[in-house]
Amino acid sequence: MTKFIFVTGGVVSGLGKGITAASLGRLLKQRGLKVAAQKLDPYINVDPGTMSPFQHGEVFVTDDGAETDLDLGHYERFIDEDLTKFSNLTAGKVYWNVLNRERTGGYLGQTVQVIPHITGEIKNFIYSGAEKSGADVLITEIGGTVGDIESQPFLEAARQIYLEKGHDNCLFIHVTLVPYLKGSNEHKSKPTQHSVKELRSMGISPNIIVARADEPFDESIKAKISLFCNVKPDCVIQNITLPCIYEAPLVLHENGLDEVVCRELGITTEKPDLTEWKELIYRIRSREKEVTIAIVGKYVRFHDAYLSIIESLNHAGFDKGTMVKIKWIESETVTEQNVGEKLNDVSGIIVPGGFGDRGIEGKITACRYARENNIPYLGICLGMQIAVIEFARNVCGLKGAHSTEFNIDSPHPVIALMEEQIGITQKGGTMRLGAYPCKTREGSKIRLLYGRELISERHRHRYEFNNAYRKIITDNGLKICGTSPDDSLVEAVELPSNDFFIGVQYHPEFKSRPNKPHPLFIGLVDAALAYQQREKLNKAN
Repeated sequence: MTKFIFVTGGVVSGLGKGITAASLGRLLKQRGLKVAAQKLDPYINVDPGTMSPFQHGEVFVTDDGAETDLDLGHYERFIDEDLTKFSNLTAGKVYWNVLNRERTGGYLGQTVQVIPHITGEIKNFIYSGAEKSGADVLITEIGGTVGDIESQPFLEAARQIYLEKGHDNCLFIHVTLVPYLKGSNEHKSKPTQHSVKELRSMGISPNIIVARADEPFDESIKAKISLFCNVKPDCVIQNITLPCIYEAPLVLHENGLDEVVCRELGITTEKPDLTEWKELIYRIRSREKEVTIAIVGKYVRFHDAYLSIIESLNHAGFDKGTMVKIKWIESETVTEQNVGEKLNDVSGIIVPGGFGDRGIEGKITACRYARENNIPYLGICLGMQIAVIEFARNVCGLKGAHSTEFNIDSPHPVIALMEEQIGITQKGGTMRLGAYPCKTREGSKIRLLYGRELISERHRHRYEFNNAYRKIITDNGLKICGTSPDDSLVEAVELPSNDFFIGVQYHPEFKSRPNKPHPLFIGLVDAALAYQQREKLNKAN
């Protein structure tokens, strides 16, 4: 029987519920348990696919094509398990399903209410996640902060599951803030007490409290939280601010989180084997080299919009003993006049995915600068399309070459709407989404990096390389190094004349793990280090 763990948050948002849930998942996995994770989001959007990255951050895509919250990226990176459409649920999706069922007579004339119909839909999703995954433990994070009106149906559903499954099979972890007041020179437990009081008013008593603080606090604070929040003393777990999020599993283990979770749920396991994770942390702390890579995009003011790319660069850096510093470049500000000034101190350039025409010419200019100066370049999704547009204009002589996404009247639409996307008007969940196979070309750099012919990567796009321009572009030197198995879709391009110039239609960042870095990011960091060394030698001479 699956054990259910619910992770809630109190006092303020941004405390790291997702990191706590992901870290616990890793610890339980290292104890030999099969673990699955879910995120329940209280917003009314059906999914985050149409939300602005400035508001929500990146949209994480699963193998089966679900557009999900970015916390699922943390779950996959920490737990190293591929999640599914049963891993993310929004209030919008809940109401959508319930209302559609009501319209088709699914409730047989009943008055549809929050209880039992909305809560029932949420419970069915949670139970389906447990069933489909076959997990020993299902960790479900409830988004938002206790007290938010939007979260109430999710908390009520969790309360009902606790009642149905019993205390031996269900556990609540409450992540809360213990602030330090400089004026009084002490930590304060009162916000935690009030947060737990709010949670208990909804019929939920937390079994474990994960207390977030910037600095360690005294045992007296733990004792006070234990007493006034009615939890066992060893169920108050300190979780202090760390220099690297990947240290969290080890710190939480040292503070006994996985031990008390297993005890409270009646789970008997061996001690967790954390050798691999400890080696990872050692590599992170032992990095001696440093390299700077630019990310040229339209959402750079909000770094969470590119969270998986940031982490993928970090993962490659861990592997190469290198601290990867990111230079954030707002693409709208890049011109032919200032591109050299903006990019002359970087050793690699990434143009990430995105939508809309704002900043497109700046991205094209940055791509040209990378190509002409042999600076390692990785174009992801739109970044690949940018590489094709730039090459078509400036090497192939196709004046006005563009994507029909940005210029429907382009004389040379080298990037065009995918055939299956023609006529689709709805925005949400209608793109080419999820994992698709890709065949890499023998002798290409991408084949060398992956080490195999057939790969699988995740996609999120509507536009593609226009096959009508394959010949002229490849004849001029930009090679197609990855296609769909039937050769109908171009999935990757590279420029053999450069040390590293690769564009991929897919999103490799979604499959990188801290202990299994993605080969394309390893290749980019390797190339950036080589470029940096070469530039140092040139300046010395």
